[in-house]
Amino acid sequence: MAGDMLLKKPELLVPAGSLEVLKTAVVFGADAVYIGGEVFSLRAKAKNFDAEQMREGIDFAHEHGAKVYVTANVTAHNRDLEGVRKYFTELKEIKPDGLIISDPGVFDIAREVCPEIEVHISTQANNVNYGTYRFWHRLGASRVVSGRELTLAEIRELRDNIPEELEIESFVHGAMCISYSGRCLLSAYMTGRDANLGACTHPCRWKYYLMEEKRPGEYFPVVENDRGTYIFNSKDLCMIEYIPELVAAGINSFKIEGRMKPALYVAVVAGVYREAIDDYFTDPALYEQKKSYYKEAISKCSHRQFYTGFYFGRPETEGQLYDGNVYEREAVYLGIIESVDENGYCAMEQKNKFAVGEQLEILHPHATAQNVTVLDMLDEEGNHIESCPHAKQRIKVLFSKEPVPYDLLRRPE
Repeated sequence: MAGDMLLKKPELLVPAGSLEVLKTAVVFGADAVYIGGEVFSLRAKAKNFDAEQMREGIDFAHEHGAKVYVTANVTAHNRDLEGVRKYFTELKEIKPDGLIISDPGVFDIAREVCPEIEVHISTQANNVNYGTYRFWHRLGASRVVSGRELTLAEIRELRDNIPEELEIESFVHGAMCISYSGRCLLSAYMTGRDANLGACTHPCRWKYYLMEEKRPGEYFPVVENDRGTYIFNSKDLCMIEYIPELVAAGINSFKIEGRMKPALYVAVVAGVYREAIDDYFTDPALYEQKKSYYKEAISKCSHRQFYTGFYFGRPETEGQLYDGNVYEREAVYLGIIESVDENGYCAMEQKNKFAVGEQLEILHPHATAQNVTVLDMLDEEGNHIESCPHAKQRIKVLFSKEPVPYDLLRRPE
């Protein structure tokens, strides 16, 4: 049933937890962005979007030829249903391009209240066979997000057994979850905060010891070292070196994980995947030549060690990080250029401290990072300052090379 779908360039779908990050994602190459509102989203700790921010974000994306999908993928309780109906009535007026839903009751409300908005079925719905895909398609879904437990061969089999117009969306980059299709009870059991209602505390990243039932207070390390062991802590997914295989499997949308990630992460990951996808569809040989460059470039943002998840078979011990929960980071995020005045001074809000005289990097969409020197810095009153030590400090900065709005500033580690 796949037909000529393999000839089409896949959508690059990028997360955004705030309006600033949405704009960054779009500028750095996202075809679509997925966001959460203030309710019924599985990232309750993200900044998320109120109605006005959502309107502004959708308008910005549409002006740049991109789409916006709104997540409403909680596992709803009875008490939630009337709120869902009210929320979807509001979204009907805001007009996102799609809704990402996992709960059948929520799905029914969406089809009733705003049938003109596409519905995509979240990975939380455990979508791992073509019968499930056909089921959701009959009910009116236009896209289904595959479970992360599927191999490329299984996705290819899905593609061959579902209608051509039904789209497959799959995660290609970002954090993995310890639980099947992300449906986790660990956080609720240990902290009372339900991952399926958007309040996950990520206990899979914590350090654990073994304790025997009749010996309370006696802790035994599962692995013999003085730090305990991170028995649930998985590596991060990264498929940047396997774009041809993802395309051949028939995936329509390449999804990046990370609605709680900062703008630098989103800019780097979106930019590198954008370049890799475009290179492959321009010339597969060019893509092959640049594989090591893509891997090096995408490592510039904060990440755990990379691996390929379930795509080439079930991961064993190589997919886990047993000895710690430390992110690898090769650059520090310093802020986004908001505007540039007639004298070349760049307005921005600092995200980390830097100083006059420092050598930094400007990250520009569709271009190699540029080395720049900080020549001067002004505070909000226009006074010359040597550094910006205060969190979220509003400043103007003069660089040795002039950036443009939406460029990102970072310090190599």
